[in-house]
Amino acid sequence: MHESRLVVDCLVAACTSAMAIVVLRRFAVLLGLVDHPDQRKQHNGDVPLVGGLAIFIGVAAGAACHGQFQGFEMTLLGTAAVLVLLGALDDRFDLSVRDRLLIQTIVILTVIASSGVYIHTLGRIFGHEVTLGWIGVPLTVVAVIGLVNAFNMMDGIDGLAGSLELVSIAAIILFADPSPLHGVIALLVVLAAASLPYLVANQGFMGGKIFLGDAGSMLIGYLLAWALISMSQTPGTQLSPVNVLWCVALPVFDTFAVMYRRMRQGRSPFKPDRGHIHHILLGLGLAPRATLAVLILLATGLALIGAFLSSAAHSAGTNLTTFCLTLGVYVITVTHVWLRQEARQHGVADAQPVMDAGVIASETAIQEVALPAPKDELMFREDENAEVYRSLRRSSRR
Repeated sequence: MHESRLVVDCLVAACTSAMAIVVLRRFAVLLGLVDHPDQRKQHNGDVPLVGGLAIFIGVAAGAACHGQFQGFEMTLLGTAAVLVLLGALDDRFDLSVRDRLLIQTIVILTVIASSGVYIHTLGRIFGHEVTLGWIGVPLTVVAVIGLVNAFNMMDGIDGLAGSLELVSIAAIILFADPSPLHGVIALLVVLAAASLPYLVANQGFMGGKIFLGDAGSMLIGYLLAWALISMSQTPGTQLSPVNVLWCVALPVFDTFAVMYRRMRQGRSPFKPDRGHIHHILLGLGLAPRATLAVLILLATGLALIGAFLSSAAHSAGTNLTTFCLTLGVYVITVTHVWLRQEARQHGVADAQPVMDAGVIASETAIQEVALPAPKDELMFREDENAEVYRSLRRSSRR
């Protein structure tokens, strides 16, 4: 009964999301929700930033059709609406990091105060139950904000954030093995259904292309974060606090790698750049869709590793140790590859002006020698060209 009802809810969510995409795309310019290409955003033309709004409208319609969500799920939907609005305003006006963090913190504390759900235990690690007490509240704020911004950072190529969302939801269902599908997992399934039309439109199969926008990445990260917290803190579920990490491993890994590299360079960890894993793979010569496929496989592989360890090791300590070691290998490898790419790029950039000047000087010399000229003038020009050549050689040595 629950499964058949959920199928109807998903159909309503998907159809509503698709209709919202068609309508919102027409008003994107009027609303100012358009992404313009620049040095960091290297897409073609202006693209509407309405994917996140359409997904939320679809989720809201599916939730209304479901009609059985309890207080916690309804609180999530209400506070998610605030974050979607915040994301849309950020897409429109480019809000400061401080303003975004402040509002996100207020929204998270509202959920904790109204539902009592937060990270109060890390589970049994190495034979000891790790309880957090009041420290769990600020840890919950950091965890939710961290995952929200992790998905925001991963929204760098077509379909990546939405595809990683689907991988995470599938991993949660794999770990938790829910029967029947209800509560917060049902909400995630509705979210997945509402995201499918966006993924189709994002690939250009529903007319013009659209982007997710900050509204969409905030929505995805927020609902996933609270679903993971709620399930990992509920007795009787198979989703332990350590398993939570494997469900969102790739966004977490990339966030740690990017922030480590930025702080190592003395820069703000929140300042955007083109140093994420998808940028690195593109720099290695992969096409965007090949990069998307590689990252989906990587995220799926990490989730399967966690599932295997969870079933085979029967030790949260071993599972957590493996996760930390894998994170360290990822950070070191990605940072090393990025530094090599930067060194190679700057080396080519530094050499290019000298090469261009040499080509221009050579072409000028050929043209001048080819022209008929008196012998004395020709000798003078040859001497002048020789001096230009020597000057270029001295510059290249420096």
